[in-house]
Amino acid sequence: MIGRTLGGATVAVLQGAIVFLISLLIGFRPSAVMLPLTFLVMVLIAFLFTALGTAIASILEDMQGFQLIMNFLVMPIFFLSGALFPLEGLPEALVVVTRLNPLAYGVDGLRATLIGNAHFGLASDIGVLAFITSLLLLIGGYLFSKIQL
Repeated sequence: MIGRTLGGATVAVLQGAIVFLISLLIGFRPSAVMLPLTFLVMVLIAFLFTALGTAIASILEDMQGFQLIMNFLVMPIFFLSGALFPLEGLPEALVVVTRLNPLAYGVDGLRATLIGNAHFGLASDIGVLAFITSLLLLIGGYLFSKIQL
């Protein structure tokens, strides 16, 4: 479980670093002091979703089911994360959903470290991401150990 999660998270972090470098080339200038925290948030997001994918894959038997479940989860998580639309001014039902969405804390953490604009607060973002990532690693490790070939 740890090896699969490390492998997937490494690829995700490298992809994020490439996007970050491209953004620097086109003129984005973040605070250099916050870059280590930006990297930490990026690593936590990568671990979280890689662990989630590995945990789900551990209980499914076919690849088509995995793709279906992941698409069913990823699209709502992404659209309700605040990456495309601001979280301010949402109806109360969606406020509850976004507070349960781990990617909302990841997006907010990246915004806080890169442009200084946070909805939940950077400490909350990192704390929630670390807690959910740890929880998913434990659950995924247990499920992964129960796989029978």
